[in-house]
Amino acid sequence: MLGPKQEAQGALFYEFSLEGHVPQDHLLRSIDRFVDLSSIRAHLADFYSHTGRPSVDPELLIRMLLVGYCFGIRSERRLCDEVHLNLAYRWFCRLDLSDRVPDHSIFSKNLHGRFRDSELLRHLFETTVARCISEGLVSGQRMAIDASLIEADANKQNSTPKEEWDATHIDPADASRAVREYLDTLDEAAFGAASRVRPKFTSHSDPASQWTAARKGPAFFSYSGNYLIDTDHGVILDVEPTRSIRQAEVGSTKIMLTRVKDKFDLVPDWMIADTAYGSGPMLGWLVDRKIDPYIPVNDKAGRPDGTWIRTDFDWDAENDQYICPEGHALKQFHRNYSDPNQGPTGKGTAKYRALKLTCQVCPSKSKCCPNADARAITREEHEEARQVARDLAKTDEYAIAMRLRKKVEMLFAHLKRILGLGRLRLRGPCGVNDEFLLAATAQNLRKLAKIFPAPQQARKT
Repeated sequence: MLGPKQEAQGALFYEFSLEGHVPQDHLLRSIDRFVDLSSIRAHLADFYSHTGRPSVDPELLIRMLLVGYCFGIRSERRLCDEVHLNLAYRWFCRLDLSDRVPDHSIFSKNLHGRFRDSELLRHLFETTVARCISEGLVSGQRMAIDASLIEADANKQNSTPKEEWDATHIDPADASRAVREYLDTLDEAAFGAASRVRPKFTSHSDPASQWTAARKGPAFFSYSGNYLIDTDHGVILDVEPTRSIRQAEVGSTKIMLTRVKDKFDLVPDWMIADTAYGSGPMLGWLVDRKIDPYIPVNDKAGRPDGTWIRTDFDWDAENDQYICPEGHALKQFHRNYSDPNQGPTGKGTAKYRALKLTCQVCPSKSKCCPNADARAITREEHEEARQVARDLAKTDEYAIAMRLRKKVEMLFAHLKRILGLGRLRLRGPCGVNDEFLLAATAQNLRKLAKIFPAPQQARKT
């Protein structure tokens, strides 16, 4: 039998509960159990006026931002529309059916103002990390680090070639927020002071971004997001934005490890990374702190002609000399010199040479130095640390470490494909830092929700 036609009729009274309309297995129910915003009002108290109209609840704004980053809603206008329409989002944001959703412009004012001045987003991220630690997801024994390029909100059409760019001609009073932040970070190691090499192009809208072709395709403006993770469950322990160049990315390692030690008292036994982090100074810094570097050594000692390389020579630390495969010594000094220039090269390296007479009669000269009178070997300043990394690369644990390193790469894939952070929305170093902190917070909350889902209530039969 054909049923009656469904027509909408307004009722005088409604009995409706948001709690009953949000499924028990909804992701936000699991996330809500781990969102602790009890301290943000005290954290922001000094950044609000004691007079005037009451503000929008900062907890509501943070909850809305978490919804946006957890579900890949990149636009604040769209976020407000989604929270207005979606019952689960309203439930998570503590909004009743009749409560009004804040205007999208409130986010910009707070993000660029009191949230940034108070470092609230850093506080929120560290609170989430502390919850991961308390839930037993972090041991701190093995950590991995990596960087990934994120496209900046800039394009080549609005840029200037390096020959015509001069930052000294910029008037901060007439500049945009992103340009002022660029001027403030010119001397910071993560941005302006990371390299003396000037980028081929500089963006007018976001000059702190880096023009790069690192993906072997069309060049673009980008920033690098640097993650330090614990490999037990892939929890992000720290995040740092930098320019998209190797020096800045590697330098962020020291910043994040120091910050994690100061904040959570975590010092890893293993540090896992790719070859970009295998420079001598970086390995030396880790070994000095009793951290085992499971990192491929960035070694350029190889020879294209197939002759013996530096690792074929044995190092005699007691006598400060190398021993070649034929048993001859290569010394830095064969006699005392009064000339100070005969010492190290001044670049953190020293040269060790064999005697010319020894090499000329050596039966293996064709395998060692066929085009030179005598063999010379350059020893790096941190060669001991580099040798530690080479020795670790021969162990069974090294293969385990290389598998664990994939966890940080998976987090970047999740960041771009699931959370939709393939292109940044905010400009300037501070805006980029805000986006990375919110994204990392969302990833850690989703990790907690996946491992510890909300308990399911038995269905009534």
